[in-house]
Amino acid sequence: MAGKAPLCAFFLLLLSTSAAAIRPARSAAATAWRPALENGLGRTPQMGWNSWNHFHCKINEEIIREIADAMADNGLAKLGYEYINIDDCWAAYDRDSKGNLAANASTFPSGIPALADYVHGKGLKLGIYGDAGSRTCSKLMPGSLGYKTDAKTFASWGVDYLKYDNCNNQGMSPQPREVDDPGTWAGGVGNSWRTTGDIKDTWASMTAIADKNNKWASYAGPGGWNDPDMLEVGNGGMTAEEYRSHFSIWALVKLPKVKNNIIQQTVHTFKQAPLLIDCDIRSMSKETKEILSNQNVIAVNQDELGVQGHKVQQDGDQEVWAGPLSGGRIAMVLWNRGSTEASITASWSSIGLNASTVADAHDLWTDEVISSVQGELKETVDSHACKTYVVTPK
Repeated sequence: MAGKAPLCAFFLLLLSTSAAAIRPARSAAATAWRPALENGLGRTPQMGWNSWNHFHCKINEEIIREIADAMADNGLAKLGYEYINIDDCWAAYDRDSKGNLAANASTFPSGIPALADYVHGKGLKLGIYGDAGSRTCSKLMPGSLGYKTDAKTFASWGVDYLKYDNCNNQGMSPQPREVDDPGTWAGGVGNSWRTTGDIKDTWASMTAIADKNNKWASYAGPGGWNDPDMLEVGNGGMTAEEYRSHFSIWALVKLPKVKNNIIQQTVHTFKQAPLLIDCDIRSMSKETKEILSNQNVIAVNQDELGVQGHKVQQDGDQEVWAGPLSGGRIAMVLWNRGSTEASITASWSSIGLNASTVADAHDLWTDEVISSVQGELKETVDSHACKTYVVTPK
């Protein structure tokens, strides 16, 4: 959701490179896992930037162009951050004389096609925001309810990515009784779906979102993934350690656990949770850039195996999250959610290794390697901090 209406029913994402179709959802599958939309898109998790959490409705084409410039120039694009996504409030209050959506003439005077050309010229892709109801969540833009031609409009403008909301839908839920659980049905209409309410730039919100997203591990398939909302890193509401925890957990949170032979055969195409930056990258601090640019952590998110990472141990505020990677490796986060420093012990049996296994543990934030660990890894972790490892059996 764009963040204005906490009672909005769901968030749905579509990716498009040609004439996309906004179409009704199919009924929920009898089992959790189901094939995702087979449109050839979304085969890898999206990485990029979104305007909402930092700018809200205070956006214009100059800001978007400058964000695209920054993404191309500061090294983030080379790391895989490729989408520049405009959220709510880009459009005129009313449709044009032909019933089509139109950009706000005062804030986007050049129009969306020209902006798409500019973004594409930077080697990036443009995303845009729409809504399935009569008006968007801000109520400042028309929604697409009753206007099937909007998808063709977005495609004709050169839009690559559609973030599709569901405010003001006049009670026309896509799935009766399941509208708040898009993981159960959205795989048939989009390449990604929100699993939680809107994130806020606070420790309490971020940790609650992580917990809520954890239960949706098995509700996705090739070409589609769960979305626990955008990254708050760099917006100023949390400490550096809290942001490192935020980034580490979002990188680890991936798609389904292998549940049957069908999934086993296609697991190499399963991908991870989105990494969408939502701060002002034109003026981000060195610390923020270092967090968002950590190639070790990004590699966990983009790993070709793409199997779900989830919470595997909990002792009060001390937790261990883990998930398998390609090559028999394990990604592991020791997360201290308490208010004081604490010791956390991750047992090999909890993360999927035999107790007798000898392994090296690569700390993804310090780049140090703990050699020849057997049975468990015990570390002291600061308050609201984490230690993130890739464990490689010898």
